[in-house]
Amino acid sequence: MQEEPQGGWVPLAITLAIQAMVAMAMLTLPAMAPKVAAEVGISATYIGLYIAVAYAGAMSASLASGAAVARYGPIRVSQISLVLCAAGLALCAVPFVPVIALGALLVGIGYGPVTPASSHLLARTTPAHRMSLVFSVKQTGVPLGGALAGAIVPGLQLLTGWQLALLAVAAANIACAVVAQSLRAEFDADRDPARRLTLGNIFEPVKLVLSDAKLRMLAGCSFVFSIAQLSLTTYLVTYLTDSLAYGLVAAGFVLALSQVGAVIGRVLWGYVADRWFGARRMLASLAGVMALSAIATALLQPAMPAVIVIAVLLVFGASAIGWNGVYLAEVARQAPAGMAGLATGGTLAITFLGVVLGPPLFGAVSAISGSYRIGYAVLAVPLLACAWVLARR
Repeated sequence: MQEEPQGGWVPLAITLAIQAMVAMAMLTLPAMAPKVAAEVGISATYIGLYIAVAYAGAMSASLASGAAVARYGPIRVSQISLVLCAAGLALCAVPFVPVIALGALLVGIGYGPVTPASSHLLARTTPAHRMSLVFSVKQTGVPLGGALAGAIVPGLQLLTGWQLALLAVAAANIACAVVAQSLRAEFDADRDPARRLTLGNIFEPVKLVLSDAKLRMLAGCSFVFSIAQLSLTTYLVTYLTDSLAYGLVAAGFVLALSQVGAVIGRVLWGYVADRWFGARRMLASLAGVMALSAIATALLQPAMPAVIVIAVLLVFGASAIGWNGVYLAEVARQAPAGMAGLATGGTLAITFLGVVLGPPLFGAVSAISGSYRIGYAVLAVPLLACAWVLARR
């Protein structure tokens, strides 16, 4: 029997840290979107296009990541991802829209391969009976990074300016890449330097997903879930400042709290799925909670006590940002043996497609209707459809 490297917890710790850093990189600019938009001279609703560009890069990179992970190993691919995120943030510090767009693309290209890389490593080092919990703990890196962005970035930009805030997060990503180097020899031991990187390989993950009914269904639901997740995280600060009259720092604090709810949710949902519900029923339940939370968010009013606003957004964050670990563990379970990274890359391409299309559509609905409330209310419809499909199966 193959021994679990470092008891299985060292790979979890490093993948968690890497996931948190790239997630923080992705949400650093949205966390201070009103300030950056004012400085650059554009509407804050355009932050949806920033996220769309970033996740277009992430989608492309996730498709290519399966072969890259096989050739270079998950740690090396993750290091490259961190460096790309740092470079993208540095470009975003240039107050010129085309350069910011290029920076968003680089951040996305860096973000995309991290989850397939970590899935490859954790699928190799995690016992089957702990998969949902371990993957959920690792995926807490996404809301943890979002919480760091919400808690640190708005205040940091008041002290240093928005450009230095971007560069500070870039430096943190570089530091994480340096720390990961000491683990490469052990955890990249299964890499295959002879594996070819060809253009044909880029479609291999999607072909795998589309050929399997269970993977197809999971990927389709993740498409909708990702729209809900990014509509919450991308527009929450702007919604709170525009519709509920919150200050930027206070709105960033609420964003951080919603991410804390997601951290708790990801671990809790993984435990419940492993112990009682099973992944499919857990995902169906979360889809229903997301739908109700989206409606509740649309109904928030400026006169409501902050505790009610925070409670609603904690539940929204716990569900809309907390589903990923259970989902990824189920993808790894359903994937053919030794192909967890490939299947994850294929399903994530569809997940990221939802992210690419979702925020701009949410911004367009909000702009046309004149209210972010309508955007959040509309989210409930496809979420309820996903709840029905998952429960039926």
